[in-house]
Amino acid sequence: MRFKIDENLPIELAQQLRAAGYDAETVAGEGLAGKPDEVIFEVCQQEGRILLTLDRGFGDIRRYGTRSHAGIIVLSPVKQDRETVYRLVGQVLQMLGEQPVENALWIVEEGRVRIRVSYNRL
Repeated sequence: MRFKIDENLPIELAQQLRAAGYDAETVAGEGLAGKPDEVIFEVCQQEGRILLTLDRGFGDIRRYGTRSHAGIIVLSPVKQDRETVYRLVGQVLQMLGEQPVENALWIVEEGRVRIRVSYNRL
């Protein structure tokens, strides 16, 4: 499974995902920091990577739900401290084998994940 870690998440998260056997790259590490969301989304599409982000703008299914993609996972913690973020990522990793993420938007909150499947893939 391939992830793109957005610039609003700790870089160490990519290192930990790699240590767990996942292919993880960071937006910052690829020189994409500060680029518009649309550019980040397009790069993820081209690379076949699941976007992992805190940016709720990616949660707009009308904007990103009409195109084919590897998946978008928006972490939505009440408190954005490192411990909470890592706990939410743990939730995500537990669910990956149970729920398909391809062409889906996951909004991950503590104890709950809302999943929206893309309704019209172009």
